[in-house]
Amino acid sequence: MAYVYILECADGTLYTGATRDLERRIAQHQSGRGAKYTRGRLPVRLVYAEFYDAIGEAFSREKRVQRLSRRQKLALVESGWEGAIEVAKARQKANEP
Repeated sequence: MAYVYILECADGTLYTGATRDLERRIAQHQSGRGAKYTRGRLPVRLVYAEFYDAIGEAFSREKRVQRLSRRQKLALVESGWEGAIEVAKARQKANEP
């Protein structure tokens, strides 16, 4: 299981990433242990997420989203996938041992 996510930083910029554990990764960003980019832009807020079965798929999608313009990313966030974050979390919990 893997996720592609978009964070909104305190300065209004957007950060796109991919991870296998969304909750842990967001906590890392919030604590300043995430990406160098987000460390100086705390706090961050999760604004979008997508679920993938394989991390390779998520990394591929992450790169495509990173190439989008700010306007395109905002459109993705706004049109979004209704309940994407909740669906992703539910799938993660369902597959935990």
